[in-house]
Amino acid sequence: LLMVAKLLAGRLGRSEALFADGVESACDLAISAAALATLRFSRQPFDRQHPYGHGRAESLAAFLVGLAIIATGAAILYSAVLAIASGAVPRPRLFTLAVAAATIVLKEALARITFRRARQIGSPVLSALAQDHRKDALTSIGTLAGCGAAVLGWPVFDPVFAGLTGLLIAHIGIEMVRNATRDLIDAGLPEAHLQALSSVAAAVDSVEHVHEIRGRRSGQSIIIDLKLDMDPDMTVKRSHEIATLVKRNIFTADASVGDVMIHINPHD
Repeated sequence: LLMVAKLLAGRLGRSEALFADGVESACDLAISAAALATLRFSRQPFDRQHPYGHGRAESLAAFLVGLAIIATGAAILYSAVLAIASGAVPRPRLFTLAVAAATIVLKEALARITFRRARQIGSPVLSALAQDHRKDALTSIGTLAGCGAAVLGWPVFDPVFAGLTGLLIAHIGIEMVRNATRDLIDAGLPEAHLQALSSVAAAVDSVEHVHEIRGRRSGQSIIIDLKLDMDPDMTVKRSHEIATLVKRNIFTADASVGDVMIHINPHD
């Protein structure tokens, strides 16, 4: 509905900024459909072909969403430059302001709802979509400012604000690509997060020392590798029981942990 409203209002209201906003909404429809399919795929359980699950599909989708947003920003900027270079910028109609204002309210509401849900389940692709909604709200602020200035008698401000909006969109897309790339290349978790999980493991009786801990993100889940030092005379059965308890405690302490791999060393 937003896409149709902005495209029609942009053309009928002679606003380059609002029409560019509508083109961006058309991209958002495709992005959201792809994100929904990715979320369903990433939730599939472990299998023989994917022994570590399908969580990376979310990071890949976030990466592609970021690229699409960068492309959208570049296209809007290019269109604005052409409009300014032509020297014939029409004056937008008054009703374009109402469409831009309504878009700001709706998109900011969608951004807050999606950000809240993304934090609850730790989803990279939902976080990317929330960024996309926030980007749309910021875009529409620029659209409203450009349309307002053009309606008041400075029509060149309409494509100028469209171009500035394009730059802002591209910047947001670059940040999304950067964050998604960190997950795809197995960037480590923050040290404070690892230390908190290490403390959980060290608190279990018979764990002499947490020798090493590493972690990486896979979609909504976190994969942890631990090395635990234990009594060298302990039986294999007993060390296995302790390792199982460590796993259980870590899962309880942090719901975002999807798997914990433990290696036992003799404490010497």
